[in-house]
Amino acid sequence: METNINVNLKIWRQRSPKEKGAFANYRVENVSTGSSFLEMLDMLNQQLVEKGEEPVVFDSDCREGICGMCSLYINGHPHGPVQGITTCQLHMRKFNNEDTITIEPWRSAGFPVVRDLMVDRNAFDKIQQAGGYVSFNCGGAPDANATPISKEVADTAMDSATCIGCGACVAACKNGSAMLFVSAKVSQFALLPQGKVERARRARAMVKKMDELGFGNCTNTGACAAECPKNISLSNIARLNREFIKAKLAD
Repeated sequence: METNINVNLKIWRQRSPKEKGAFANYRVENVSTGSSFLEMLDMLNQQLVEKGEEPVVFDSDCREGICGMCSLYINGHPHGPVQGITTCQLHMRKFNNEDTITIEPWRSAGFPVVRDLMVDRNAFDKIQQAGGYVSFNCGGAPDANATPISKEVADTAMDSATCIGCGACVAACKNGSAMLFVSAKVSQFALLPQGKVERARRARAMVKKMDELGFGNCTNTGACAAECPKNISLSNIARLNREFIKAKLAD
């Protein structure tokens, strides 16, 4: 049964990357527990606009848990306190009347704040461009069964490919490491025959670019996998380590 609640918000406000930020307090009343977290923020922004104040800047796009743009750090958790979902899938029924909700942007050297709750996540695109692809010859499509792949391997590759690149793993990691993201992207290709030709170059290039962009080192705390909205397995990091070591030995 849907009800209405009042919530107190403690939101990070920062006008630009070079300016210092600080928390600001807001209150939103009569929020339906059936509404999403982003709809609640839309209500807040409507209130601010009506008062002639600057609305809170935050990212969103599909609002269906697909794109990963809704990158908010809520009450100490990337995407909020519910596991296995993105912020846009978080509903206000998970909060109680008069709760205080703290909302921050991703905190990482690799994700500089653009404004308020929006961060620059182009670093992930640069890592992907460094090696997250396969080369192939154009022409007629091969038969579906021309390259046999076991179901177990195909399923594992698909599980890795479900990573949406939202950056929750980086936000959850005390070191700001991007290893879960990079390992998922390496795994989805390394497991399949189409990706084996470039596997050594891919591992070297993506790890190198990750280090260049200022992400921290992995110390295997497991926070990344625990907070991942798509439940990407920690085993991918072990696979990335193997791929990288093999590439270095081949050199």
